[in-house]
Amino acid sequence: MTRVAAVDCGTNSIRLLVADADPRTGELVDLDRRMTIVRLGQDVDRTGRLAPEALERTFAACRAYAEAIKEHGAQRLRFVATSASRDAENRDEFVRGVLDVLGVEPEVVTGDQEAEFSFTGATKELTGRADLRRPFLVVDIGGGSTEFVVGDDRVGGARSVDVGCVRMTERHLVRDGAVADPPTERQIAAMRADIEAALDRAEETVPLREARTLVGLAGSVTTVSAIAQDLPAYDSAAIHHSRVSRERVREITEWLLRATHAERAAVPSMHPGRVDVIGAGALVLLSIMERIDAKEVVVSEHDILDGIAWSLAIDEG
Repeated sequence: MTRVAAVDCGTNSIRLLVADADPRTGELVDLDRRMTIVRLGQDVDRTGRLAPEALERTFAACRAYAEAIKEHGAQRLRFVATSASRDAENRDEFVRGVLDVLGVEPEVVTGDQEAEFSFTGATKELTGRADLRRPFLVVDIGGGSTEFVVGDDRVGGARSVDVGCVRMTERHLVRDGAVADPPTERQIAAMRADIEAALDRAEETVPLREARTLVGLAGSVTTVSAIAQDLPAYDSAAIHHSRVSRERVREITEWLLRATHAERAAVPSMHPGRVDVIGAGALVLLSIMERIDAKEVVVSEHDILDGIAWSLAIDEG
């Protein structure tokens, strides 16, 4: 086995996976998996730049991750940065800071590369399941973008569009520096129109409606699953490979968009960093399910982070 460390730095969160990987058997054994909300993409959609306080939050998380990587003795490390750092004018500051802390340069990957990592991470365990029809549509709803990948054993088509829970919240639900509590019908309609336009763009290159199984990734989807199951706390084991019907997703989305900040924050499985953005993320998921007529979504805790880890193991092998 190869001991690898993967870091996925997105618009809303930064995550670490240290694992032992064996490409011959397809086994990936977690040693340390953690997530920190840093909101790196704070105001990027408006300013085009990474905010100093957002960079410092991210570097603080990197310092904690560096200690964990050293403690576990990982042999290889890969740091992948996604939407926010692609868009920022001052991304060189971000690159230098990560290099100083972790000793590797972050790879600011394209949306298509991001999608391929997500597909590998999400489907490696599902390919042998007789109860799941192919092809898969893997949807990774991030903070700044959403990745769509259709494929069977391999990627058949991929597209990234700039629609994510943070970007949609900041673009449509923030007024005078505060998130609408709750949003108005007009704000929700504008957000929905933006999402639908993004789905139109995705369908230009990816045959979304050919998919027979929808697999949903990332915090917005896993949080919806936790709410659907009425979990007393966030439970990765209960969430991983759970299934949520479209009707239940619709009920949860409508409630999230009606609820106040305090009501959302009172949900026991809700991470504090998702309270303000979960309504937008849930609406993205619901819009996708309606577009492709998906009766349910299969929720995966394994995603781009696992795909990054596998890329290291396969390269080593």
